[in-house]
Amino acid sequence: MAETDDIERPFFSETSADVSGQSYDLAKVSDQESSIQIDENITSQTTYGVASNERFQTDCYVNQGDSLILDVVSETADSQQVSQTLKRASVSSRPVEEAKHVRKGYTASDLPSFGGKGRAHFSAIKAKSVGALRSSLNLEVIAGPAYGVCCSRLSTNTSMLPVIIGRVLPSNFVVKDSEVSGKHALINWNVNKSKWEIVDMGSLNGTFLNSRAIHHQDSNFRHWSDPIEIRNGDIITLGTSSKILVHISQHAEHRTPFGVGVASDPMAMRRGGKQLPMEDMCYYQCPLPDVEQFGLFGIFDGHGGAAAAETACKMLPQNIADILSKTEKREKVVALCNASDVLREAFHLTEAAMNHQYEGCTATVLLVWIDHHEELFAQCANVGDSACVVNVSGKQITMTEDHRIIGVTERARFSKMGMPLKDGEARVGGINLGRMLGDKFLKEQDSRFSAEPYVSQAVHVSKSCREAFALLASDGLWDVISIKKAVQLIVQKKDAHDANSAVRLANYVLGEARNLRTKDNTTIIFLDFDSMRTNLCNIHS
Repeated sequence: MAETDDIERPFFSETSADVSGQSYDLAKVSDQESSIQIDENITSQTTYGVASNERFQTDCYVNQGDSLILDVVSETADSQQVSQTLKRASVSSRPVEEAKHVRKGYTASDLPSFGGKGRAHFSAIKAKSVGALRSSLNLEVIAGPAYGVCCSRLSTNTSMLPVIIGRVLPSNFVVKDSEVSGKHALINWNVNKSKWEIVDMGSLNGTFLNSRAIHHQDSNFRHWSDPIEIRNGDIITLGTSSKILVHISQHAEHRTPFGVGVASDPMAMRRGGKQLPMEDMCYYQCPLPDVEQFGLFGIFDGHGGAAAAETACKMLPQNIADILSKTEKREKVVALCNASDVLREAFHLTEAAMNHQYEGCTATVLLVWIDHHEELFAQCANVGDSACVVNVSGKQITMTEDHRIIGVTERARFSKMGMPLKDGEARVGGINLGRMLGDKFLKEQDSRFSAEPYVSQAVHVSKSCREAFALLASDGLWDVISIKKAVQLIVQKKDAHDANSAVRLANYVLGEARNLRTKDNTTIIFLDFDSMRTNLCNIHS
């Protein structure tokens, strides 16, 4: 593994030996649990998922008409229990200077709903509702030296609790700020009260909830404070500069029939000390609400800002779900084993509704569904340079097309339009992509720019297949690792007996990209279809 001491890595140890086990990932779901996740990663990353005992961090994003950034940092932590709850500080007391840090678009109504009703096949396969609600906690640093760092936890995932916030490891939510103590504060889920609670761990500079001090008054003795409830929209301040925005949502639990792992890292501080804003967004939901034999996974890589990616992450999945909610459209896909028309229509509707003049994004979505014989199919559509590969019994199937203008496809398309590229020309209008969503101004100025997606053939992942999986990633991965190499890495590390295999593999591949010093935002979604057969056997036995 490459030496990385010269690269600053938020949340990770400086030793290369730790890298593969740590990552700043997006949402993740094990083969025992499914969730809807959306990326609204505007200059930040997030994590969400089912934990393993290995430390990792995740950026996850959930969307069902709305987007959400999630970031998980996982590591076995000291098992402290928080049992007592004090009267919490009123959210309404938040001063204007703190309120200004709250990102637009984050309100209680913006948080996505999870699950869905219905019957069909992901449900019929017994991707059943567990019945109980679970609460997801998402923390995002919105001010201070660690701006953009995120962390996410599920109330049901006790192996990842409590969340210890501190300046250095072994804290599992690392906030690199000189005013933050090594172990500064702790957040845990109070099972008896069904509440998230925060405790100051005897910090030197104090912990404040909505500007109200919660730490022990006498800092000389480093006493722990009593636990106090935190709620959606609260602002936690560590010392004087680091402010953390709290996102809390509740949703019904569902089980997805295959393993899902999501990991993401903005790869900040890779360009001579200049912070790289996070513009990747990630979406996954399986099953789709009211269309439960279908699941959807997508990555949206913004340029010129994150707004276009944020919008596309909300609109494109919603358009696909709306189309598939029509019985005749849905049954046609299942009967023909082909969702090309659905994917093209959804892309066209999304592009028509987007009004981003100077911002754009790539879009790569993988639609999966189960037919009436419980056979799995997958089909992809994309614009831009994020890529998807499906591996089935040792055969690699590239599901996307590279739309950089230096690529063969776009050069040929430009020439066919009678507007060929000049020798050595690698950008048009300052951008290296020929297809994207948004960027309306560029498209008005140059007709070569397009939002027409490439749509792959549908791939049948039969029950007899082995080493069956899918990998989606933004160009931060493909800049340093080829598709062939990425598949080899997964095959070498894949463990059929590991319940958290999908999560760990997503983090492992992300770690390899980091070791190879990628300088771009990197988001990875890994789907382990092999685990689906195990689930089906358990269900039918």
